[in-house]
Amino acid sequence: MDVKKDILWRVYVSFIVLIGIGIAIFSKAFTIQQVEGSHWRSMSDSLHEKIQSIEADRGTIYSADGQMLSTSVPQFNIYVDFGAEGLREDDGKRFKENLDSLSYGLSNLFKDKSQEEYKRILQKGYQSKKRYFLLEQKVSFEDYKELKQLPLVRLGRNKSGFIAETKNIRLNPYQLLAFRTIGLERQNAQKIGLEKAYDSILQGTQGRRLVRYIAGGVAIPVDEDFQIEPENGKDITTTIDTHIQEIAEDALMKMMVSSESVNGCAIVMDVKTGAIKAIANLGRRPDGSYWEDYNYAMRTTEPGSTIKLATLLAVLSEGKTTLKDPVEIGSTGSAFVGVRLVNDAERAPKPILTVEECFAHSSNIGMSKIAYKTFATQPHKFLDYLHKFHLDTITGIDLPGEEMPLLPKMSKSNEGLHAMVTMSFGYAIQVSPLQTLTLYNAVANNGKMMQPYLVDAITNDGLPVRKFLPVTIAENIANPTVIKAAQESMHDVTIEGTAKNVFKNTTYPVAGKTGTAHVADGKYGYNDGVYQASFVGYFPYDNPQYSCIVVIKTKPYAPLHYGGQLAAPVFKEISDRLYTMKIRQGSNYAFTHINDSNNYQYAGQKNDLKIIMQQLRIPYKDSTHSFGSWSVMQKSMNGPILYAGKASNTMMPDLKGLGLKDALFLCENAGLKVNIKGRGKVVAQSLASGNQIIKGQIIDIFLN
Repeated sequence: MDVKKDILWRVYVSFIVLIGIGIAIFSKAFTIQQVEGSHWRSMSDSLHEKIQSIEADRGTIYSADGQMLSTSVPQFNIYVDFGAEGLREDDGKRFKENLDSLSYGLSNLFKDKSQEEYKRILQKGYQSKKRYFLLEQKVSFEDYKELKQLPLVRLGRNKSGFIAETKNIRLNPYQLLAFRTIGLERQNAQKIGLEKAYDSILQGTQGRRLVRYIAGGVAIPVDEDFQIEPENGKDITTTIDTHIQEIAEDALMKMMVSSESVNGCAIVMDVKTGAIKAIANLGRRPDGSYWEDYNYAMRTTEPGSTIKLATLLAVLSEGKTTLKDPVEIGSTGSAFVGVRLVNDAERAPKPILTVEECFAHSSNIGMSKIAYKTFATQPHKFLDYLHKFHLDTITGIDLPGEEMPLLPKMSKSNEGLHAMVTMSFGYAIQVSPLQTLTLYNAVANNGKMMQPYLVDAITNDGLPVRKFLPVTIAENIANPTVIKAAQESMHDVTIEGTAKNVFKNTTYPVAGKTGTAHVADGKYGYNDGVYQASFVGYFPYDNPQYSCIVVIKTKPYAPLHYGGQLAAPVFKEISDRLYTMKIRQGSNYAFTHINDSNNYQYAGQKNDLKIIMQQLRIPYKDSTHSFGSWSVMQKSMNGPILYAGKASNTMMPDLKGLGLKDALFLCENAGLKVNIKGRGKVVAQSLASGNQIIKGQIIDIFLN
């Protein structure tokens, strides 16, 4: 029995020991995983280093008048490394001495928390020894500059532990203005507009840096010597004029709001070059507001009567018809033309009209009759003319999303004749407003068809990389006699025809064409009372400068739905304001001179600036006399003036506008350590001008 008890006692002791060991192992595992987990993960992550990509600054999209239409601006996420040696040395003396003043400064700067709240947050972070403690998100560049001047922070990263993570965000400063055309570059979203078309040029080349990962997978740069700076994207300058764009957008918006229309667009084009000066697209939202939600300018629809210009050009080009030929319209407003019944939206003023009057009064019967008379035996020939006028293909504008026109097949059967007659007054064919405007612009340009385009130049750090020149699609879409007849017919629309009431008091001559079409697309059918109202033309008639098209889709059963009621008034407001702003009366309708309102300032070595001005043959006034070698060139009412500059080694100078060479000269002479971001000229600096300089202090210089 004694032996048995002895064995059992040993077994029990062994069992208890094993249970104790198991409990100890479990407790230790729990402690490591749950209590000390972040510490050990941090230790593990800190052993992992790799090369990380650095995003390049995306290029800026400018208007023709130098305004930023889309640009990248920096935002900063502010972290604190509470494990920084400089922050914890001497038992945290530096942190404790600056805590109150730093908390006050943060509260006063961001205005989102009280001083006491910031103090508690900083103390909690310090006690936890977090290596990447998030303090503030989405801090603007201006706030970031002020932050770097606060107590403790201004001592630099190693002593303060403050780390700024830069993220660039894309902004459209003008918001609604040409929003759909310019587009918006967004993360995890499809690009649109010019942002998409020129993405490879705007995005630049990524840089690289060596980083170490800490807890939470956060990457911290290891050493700036192991960093390759990204190459920023190139800028593009568009043909869009913000003043003209604002005029077009405003005129279209007022009509859309007053008529509660579904959507609309307005395009303004330079007649001689095809450059798009404005392109407005507005769609109605469920709440009744309007936004640039879709590029309606490039969406194909049945155009209605604006296609009658193509019919007129085709008929006159055959040489069997003249503008003065009579056409029997009748007095009932409807007539059988070949194989189908054709109706006029409004009764003709008399039963017999000339060809020119049929066009001016937009008679469907008259235009279909002259088309049938000319092409009844060979309807495919009418299609050949549409091909010659480039109405069967896209314009090739440098913008994604242009829809392909839709034309029916043509044959000598009744089906082919029906399609030809129907097309002659704007149905059974689908073209976009941009394609229609391109044809009308060709007539304004005496038959020379230009390709519409939106980008004028690509630049890099202000230097030209590529200049886009106007492209001719066709030297002559018709012979000069036919073009002249079409011009006269379009002018007659505004003085005797469907748009005479709109333009009767206009002090300058206009040529154009109204259009009204029943809409049958999506949920709407021809009987749902939805119309597309259009007006397209150019001005001044005797010396064309701009062509323009306005297209508006109405709500069902809108009381105003004709092109002369909705679209023509918008065209007139645009042309009135453009005429006043850009064109003055006279034999040549010369453009008004616009004084350069841009301020400029360039600083550098006096002799260098003088050499540049002499080489460029720019007259200037020298007021430097014998003061120093540093000078500043500034604008004045009487031209450039060279002033004596101040290059102090104790006060921070204003570096804005300087090249890198001159900025480094000033900073290094003052004993500053310089971090350089970007290329080009200085646009911002981390140390504000006028502040006292401390030798060895770090300054960040941001170039454009």
